[in-house]
Amino acid sequence: MQFHIIDSHLHCGVQNVHWPWQALRPLLESAGIEGAGLIPPVEDIYDRYDFHFTDTPEWQECRRRAHRYLLDLQKAHSPAGATGQAAAPDAGIEIFPYFFVWNDFAYQDLGPEYAAIKWHRHADEPEYHYHAPRCQEFLAVVKSRRLPILLEETFHNTLFFLEKLLPEGVPLIIPHLGGLNGGYPALRQAGVFGLPYVYADTALASRWEIEDYLGRYGPARLLFGSDYPFGHPSYELAKVLSLNLPEADRQAILGSNFRRLCGRAA
Repeated sequence: MQFHIIDSHLHCGVQNVHWPWQALRPLLESAGIEGAGLIPPVEDIYDRYDFHFTDTPEWQECRRRAHRYLLDLQKAHSPAGATGQAAAPDAGIEIFPYFFVWNDFAYQDLGPEYAAIKWHRHADEPEYHYHAPRCQEFLAVVKSRRLPILLEETFHNTLFFLEKLLPEGVPLIIPHLGGLNGGYPALRQAGVFGLPYVYADTALASRWEIEDYLGRYGPARLLFGSDYPFGHPSYELAKVLSLNLPEADRQAILGSNFRRLCGRAA
């Protein structure tokens, strides 16, 4: 079986920011990356600069457009077999769309095309309504679809999510090796990375953090990501390659783990 490198953490959208696929695709191709985990930009999901942001029908439609953009790309660029059909006319890079959830918890829009869930906020941004009934309903759908969740939250809310909200059997991915979830050392000390259902990605993490993680937990739950446009796919890939890992470990981190996690057979 041919091995494909998958960048599991990329942002792509064209509404409130200009991060089009046309700009991203050449960067992936030049790096030899053949799979892309695409996430809508935060700016297309909610007003991150208004702590007291209140959702509106206009923002809900903005989210739908952001998700449709990724789903249309998936249809246009799926290689043969990725969707169970013949290759699309513009095939080449396999696309794994994320569903970016917000406080409407729109599980009715969570179709089978999605590979994972994005759950994101920073400390100075509007808060998720974790105690809303629809939050539990959304998580029940996520569990039934066996979708992993990429969680970027505060340290306190990350622990709360793990202890109180995460359904049994649902994998949780911590981006940046915890860089924006309270930091790698704090999460490591709290025992988060030792949990068998917690994964991490390498996006923007330092080399010493990656090496320390691998030495403690091994390669089976680590995913390659670049966090484009905040990280460059070629640079982030070179950082992983420079570790001179055994071939099996390298392939696991650079694609096999993510594909297995998303339930997408090669």
